[in-house]
Amino acid sequence: MEEKGKSKKNQINIELKEEVAQGTYSNLAIITHSSSEFVLDFVRVMPGVPKAEVKSRVILTPEHAKRLLHALKDNVEKYEKMHGPIKNIEPGGPVVPMNFGGPAGQA
Repeated sequence: MEEKGKSKKNQINIELKEEVAQGTYSNLAIITHSSSEFVLDFVRVMPGVPKAEVKSRVILTPEHAKRLLHALKDNVEKYEKMHGPIKNIEPGGPVVPMNFGGPAGQA
């Protein structure tokens, strides 16, 4: 009986609002960091349009960024087992001339 109480105590209810559930399309991520946080800017770049805007920004602690890295790695492996390898994109692809004062980001 105590174990059930403990597991409920550690559970968190997560609400997904309808406007957030629709998602935001992004085809570019710019990642910068400081000593205390990682900043992920998700951008939508459209062909032939010289300007792009950040559609979403997520700020993470370094520890959470590392957990996200491992979770993405795990999910990519699961995806590839079901659907086959994802095509590799060579480093040095499109260059985005943006610098937010931190190290150059790659995604």
